[in-house]
Amino acid sequence: MSDENGAVVREAPFVMPKVREVASGAPWRWLALGFADLRAAPLPSLFYGFVFAVMGAAIQRFVGEAALELALVTGFLLVSPFLAVGIYDISRHRTRGKRVVFAHTLVAWQANAPSIGFYALILALLLAVWIRVSVVVVALFFTGDMPQEGGIFAQLAATPEGWVFMAAYAAAGAGFALFVFATGAVSIPMLLDRHGMDTLTAMITSFSALRRNLPVMVLWAVTIVVLVGVGVFTWYLGLVVVVPLVGHASWHAYRDCVEPVPSPP
Repeated sequence: MSDENGAVVREAPFVMPKVREVASGAPWRWLALGFADLRAAPLPSLFYGFVFAVMGAAIQRFVGEAALELALVTGFLLVSPFLAVGIYDISRHRTRGKRVVFAHTLVAWQANAPSIGFYALILALLLAVWIRVSVVVVALFFTGDMPQEGGIFAQLAATPEGWVFMAAYAAAGAGFALFVFATGAVSIPMLLDRHGMDTLTAMITSFSALRRNLPVMVLWAVTIVVLVGVGVFTWYLGLVVVVPLVGHASWHAYRDCVEPVPSPP
């Protein structure tokens, strides 16, 4: 291969990112580091949490059909890895010792727009399929309308039948959630951090990190679910803090699980 001056340029050989084994208590360290990022850049971090909370509350307030509301709220969480790009960018700047510029975080996805955009498209298609599946599951359990007053989750949690439905609903969504977590646990932060990285390689690397650190990553997934559940069950107010905390921690999970790019000789 030659450059514009005719000089021969050797292309750097493709090297699959290497994943490494992390300590069993790594998720708690990721949360501690994420909290440090949150404290260091509270305004931009909490802005993204506030946006998530407003979006969740808006879905509950303005979506008239309860079944569709439930599908959108849960589906909204499926696409959250892409929506948290700005949060990852805050941690990226802090890791590099650079000043956090809020305006830059809003367009951070442009650093690797083709790959990040393609992954966002995958999540959007997954969301569309999940909404259809969600509505079908609701129809199997409720012949009439779902409970609406006081919030769907609060009403469902108030009865044994509601708990049975939520268990079945969670089982139906487990496959979607597993796919998103397995392919997205470290992929979006890595696509942001490594501008030449393609979507498929990032997804494979994320799956490899999950496979090599299965117990730790399962603990991390459960921790995320619990924290997000607290955020949702507090009428979305808890998401103001939970979302940036989990987002920052996810950046440090990526940094811990994937070896850095080796420096050129």
